[in-house]
Amino acid sequence: MNFENNENDFLVEDSSFELKTVYRKIVQKWMFIAASILICLVLGWFYTKISSPLYRVNSLFFIKEKESPLAIFGSPSLIENSGMGLQNEVIILKSRPVALRVLQKLDFQVEYFREGSFSNTEIYVNTPIVVEVDWKNAQTIDGHIKISWTNDSDFDLAFTDEAYNKLLPDGSKVSFGFQPGPIMGKFGEWLENNELKIRVLKVSADSEGSILVKLRDLNSLSRSYAGSLSVEPYERGASIMQLSLVCSNLNKGEIYLNTLMQTVMEMELEQKNISASKTVDFIDSQVAGVADSLRFFENQLQDFRSANKIYNLSSESSSVYERLVEYENQLTQERFKRNYYQNLKKYLTSENYSEVIVPSGIGIEDPFLNGLIKNLLELQSEKSRMLATQTEASPAVVEVNRKISDLNRSIIENLENVDFNSQTLMTDIQDRISEIERSFKSLPETEQNLIRIQREFSLSENIYNFLMERRAEAAISKASNEANNKVVENAKEGIQISPTPVKNYLIALMVGFFVPVLLIVISELFRTKIEDAQYLENKLKIPLLGTVLNNKADTELVVFDKRKSGISESFRSLRANMKFVLPKGKQLTFLVTSTISGEGKTFCAMNLASAYSLTGKKTVLVGCDMRKPKIFASFDLTNETGLSSYLSNQVDTWQEIVTSTKFSNLDIIVSGPIPPNPAELLFTERFEFLIKQLKQEYDVIILDTPPVGLVSETLDIMGMVDCSLFVFRQNFSQRAFVDAVNGLKTNRGLKNIFAVFNGVDSTNVTYGYGYSYGYGYGYYDEEKKK
Repeated sequence: MNFENNENDFLVEDSSFELKTVYRKIVQKWMFIAASILICLVLGWFYTKISSPLYRVNSLFFIKEKESPLAIFGSPSLIENSGMGLQNEVIILKSRPVALRVLQKLDFQVEYFREGSFSNTEIYVNTPIVVEVDWKNAQTIDGHIKISWTNDSDFDLAFTDEAYNKLLPDGSKVSFGFQPGPIMGKFGEWLENNELKIRVLKVSADSEGSILVKLRDLNSLSRSYAGSLSVEPYERGASIMQLSLVCSNLNKGEIYLNTLMQTVMEMELEQKNISASKTVDFIDSQVAGVADSLRFFENQLQDFRSANKIYNLSSESSSVYERLVEYENQLTQERFKRNYYQNLKKYLTSENYSEVIVPSGIGIEDPFLNGLIKNLLELQSEKSRMLATQTEASPAVVEVNRKISDLNRSIIENLENVDFNSQTLMTDIQDRISEIERSFKSLPETEQNLIRIQREFSLSENIYNFLMERRAEAAISKASNEANNKVVENAKEGIQISPTPVKNYLIALMVGFFVPVLLIVISELFRTKIEDAQYLENKLKIPLLGTVLNNKADTELVVFDKRKSGISESFRSLRANMKFVLPKGKQLTFLVTSTISGEGKTFCAMNLASAYSLTGKKTVLVGCDMRKPKIFASFDLTNETGLSSYLSNQVDTWQEIVTSTKFSNLDIIVSGPIPPNPAELLFTERFEFLIKQLKQEYDVIILDTPPVGLVSETLDIMGMVDCSLFVFRQNFSQRAFVDAVNGLKTNRGLKNIFAVFNGVDSTNVTYGYGYSYGYGYGYYDEEKKK
């Protein structure tokens, strides 16, 4: 029967992972953990030193939610969603075109850095020099340029980085295929070559020094600043936004955010002033012709009065004149309105919204039409702003286009009705004027001519006054416009977000501690071999009789050859422990085995036999492992005749296979030649007879048997002995072997089975396991040092 395949002999235990074991391993590795923490803290300090500082600058900006002019007419399908408008404003704030417009106002294209031992620090104010750049020429950008000087007149310019780009006058960039060489220049004079065109001005009193300069193009700067800006509501549901910018220089961050808010308000005001500017331009174009007509009729009236000596009209003529002027003023205004309606309809049909003017701007009071036109212009303005950051295919732009199309149709339908009403009114006024002109012929000819001239003058004067009044109103409206958005809080006093020394050191401390601990835990989770006696004591269902130190000597017979060593003391301790589990004064017979080969059973058997022989007891060591004999080599014996020879009847008496050694009280029965049937030989009556005879002759019989996990005969021999010793080897025996031995105890009911832990590293011996040899080992070790 193969022990390894007998599933009943194996018991399923709980996980071998134990917190106590892990804790003990952590305590044992405290120096390794301390070194890990120290290394991580040094790395954290180094990272803190080499990291360029980053700051976060905040400001508060109020964005007014827009209200649609159509809200009062109950047209929900055309009313702009306020939430979407707020979101669009946020997108505009973070857009590259807006960032580009802001940067065009600032001098951020030249960056200055102070050299440091670990990292370079950007400076913005109090720079020792100022670099002026002619951006109309090609410039070397995106790399550090070192400018150093030793006097007040000359400087040296060196390109310190390996890679640079060249910015061409058309705005395109190309990579350098080489590193430019050093250049010399004079302060205050233009330095021009194939790489750049700059002028360096010295503004500090220091006669010598150096600084790093980096030239940047506006496109890359706008991408950088737009990407570093975040816009979030200050509170949930609020339209006050918190603008946050991450930057490498605190002053530049504050200036950029403040300029950004002012620029956005300027852009909003420009959009609001477009309508008023168009109205003023339209009125100016009309006023020019009316002013000429007014001057002409004014001169004609003065000439007529001087020639005919007539200045005032009679009462009847005055009545006719007033009625005629009133109707003609009404007719002129309606013609003006109808001309506007026709032009507006033409612009809407061609979708030329840039020429559209709000009716109220030129005196046309139609609330519904005014509301439609204002909403149309606002939607068109928002579309223009959205296209700066989005495409025509984006959902937001598609939605705005839909609204503009719906408004366009609504306005054209309204214009057709308004134009028809205006035409009807003009026909009625014209009929009234014709009726008055018929009664006009009954007046004297001189008065008729005076009325005709004065009528033309008054008509031109009224039109001129009307246009000038509307122009003044439009100009006042333009001047009084202000942005709806407001600056709530300017950027000021930002905070440093990186590097943060306390945070870095805390992370380093945690990494330095938890990484080695995690490695210890993982190694324990995946450990398959027995590492210490504590595990055996916790898991074995049989007693752990003793531990044997790892043999580092060049001999297998350590009890004889290394009597003052710790390993010899461990065998003596094992011999002493056996007195407590076996009756005193009785003949002792036991076997030594293991689960597999290599765990040190033969080594333990030989040295236990040696330990017993030193006490004066007559001892015999029997090599029952006939498959892999080893004992003969350690005692310098031959293996020609042995146990296999007796069991196979090749010799007649058992005395012929007993060999005396050079050590007193110790005899050996070697395994003998390897037979073809070792298992069957151990089951013969001759083997039982041999054991009985040896018990009569010897005080101690030790059987070195085959591993129980590989062969089956050892299990049957256990019934012939007083006890059985199972050998486990540190960092060699599998943890599953413990379950196998427990199976022998539980399933087979075998008694007097004990465990021996072999090959223990002396540096890992702890109190509680092997205390019986630990003192002796330390004592003999100290004696050796003396």
